[in-house]
Amino acid sequence: MIADLIVTGGQVWSPEPGPATAVAVSGDRIAAVGTDAEIRELAGRRTEIVDAGGGAILPGFHDGHIHALGGGLALLGCDLSSVHSRQAYLAVIREFAAAESGEWIVGSGWFGDVFDGGLPDRRLLDDVIGSRPAVLTSHDAHGVWVSSRALELAGIDRDTPDPAAGRIVRDESGDATGVLMDSAGELVTSLLPEPDLARQRDGMLAAQEHLLSLGVTAWHDALLGRYLAMQDPLPAYLSLRAEGLLTARVSGSVWWPPGWGADRLPDVIARIATARADGFPITGVKIMQDGICENCTAALLAPYRGVHPETSGDSVIPPAELASIVTALDAAGERVHFHGVGDRAVRECLDAVAAARAANGRGQRHQIAHLDLVDPADLPRFRALDVTANLQPLWARADQEILERKLPLLGPERARWHFPFGSLRAHDAHLAMGSDWPVTSPDPLWGLHTAVTRTAPPQDVHAVDPAAHRTMQPEERLDPADAVRAYTLGPAEAIGVDDRIGRLHPGHLADLAVLTTGITGRDSFAEARVAATVLGGKVVHSA
Repeated sequence: MIADLIVTGGQVWSPEPGPATAVAVSGDRIAAVGTDAEIRELAGRRTEIVDAGGGAILPGFHDGHIHALGGGLALLGCDLSSVHSRQAYLAVIREFAAAESGEWIVGSGWFGDVFDGGLPDRRLLDDVIGSRPAVLTSHDAHGVWVSSRALELAGIDRDTPDPAAGRIVRDESGDATGVLMDSAGELVTSLLPEPDLARQRDGMLAAQEHLLSLGVTAWHDALLGRYLAMQDPLPAYLSLRAEGLLTARVSGSVWWPPGWGADRLPDVIARIATARADGFPITGVKIMQDGICENCTAALLAPYRGVHPETSGDSVIPPAELASIVTALDAAGERVHFHGVGDRAVRECLDAVAAARAANGRGQRHQIAHLDLVDPADLPRFRALDVTANLQPLWARADQEILERKLPLLGPERARWHFPFGSLRAHDAHLAMGSDWPVTSPDPLWGLHTAVTRTAPPQDVHAVDPAAHRTMQPEERLDPADAVRAYTLGPAEAIGVDDRIGRLHPGHLADLAVLTTGITGRDSFAEARVAATVLGGKVVHSA
């Protein structure tokens, strides 16, 4: 056999490190893995040779939780993600508004920690854009910052009640400040003109190009449906897939809208069947069980600290109803991809899976994403119930927003269990990782750096002191091998495609990420970059 492509002179991780230093590819499959001498025996006159120069050769990264259309449209819109200060945000908005001819200013990516009190105000926008309506989604996608004109168009005033699972932030006089949390954001985002399919395709292609440059060859879209300012990405996926332009390995979970009960199961199953018939690999259903800690919508077992009146957050779906829904989905052969942030929401998700196991037997492998807070009593239940812990590693660091806004709401005892990656691993939980882009950067090397050091990557503009230097809960660090596995094979196992991707084994699809350096310790990821990305045996990115 003559190889079409050989990657040589590296450090092969498959996904664990081993003695191999080279990989041979034939067509779109891995043909052999071995030493340089063994693999170079397979070279012919037309074989493409990639010299890794001592860098790590990994399976292509697999982002297990992402919103690619949102990330791509952010790249094309008023993108605040590349700066981190109030004045910088306003400068970007001013420049974008001057160039944007449409009525609405639409963007995303702001962090609350740059504003006095932790949140922006409509008057800041008004000073920059005048009387135009504007909607800017926060980096975590759980809040929107809107202008006075946008509030006026939505009819929001001091008499407007908070919607279910949402909050209109108000000043001391009771007037809306211009920040709308969770479902309250839909009061304005529902007014936005829809990006047409051509714009959505452009956004998805921009996302794909960016992700491939980061070594990401596969991703799981965690929300196929509409939520806040995010459009349903499925039409764009189907359009690009039909034309052969969607080249990455993409799967997704269909959205279960908040407020739907078990009686809507036929509607969700029908949507899944239609998408699969159109050729898109749906691997489950996305259920959001709570919000986020920072605005006290994450569901906690005990009340937040320092909040009056006392609140412990919201369960989006009543626990008994959640158990019925999950049991029915499990019986129908569908996996559930939960959003569970607070310790009560995580327990309710685990309880729902336990109910499904009691009714259906072993059933499907389900997963809970985010896991900001896990009660220690629930750590062993992940293994016992075969539930994947889907981690967003870049969040587990000492950002000002976390130190000043989030942890005081939790208190020191609960803060000990803030993103308990190491404890989950110690209890033999199955781990997968994802970025939740555009919430945070989709760069896997940044995520891996934080997972193994519990500090921010030094290149991250949002890594203001002390995030880059202070180690947050060092006992929860992961070993590099466990972290790499969770960003490659773990997501593939979670959705049942580990027989094809996630390993550098003969017969598997030839998806590789070649790094500029080897991985020799916890600090390796801070120095590494992606030198080349191989997808289906083709070099699709080269630095």
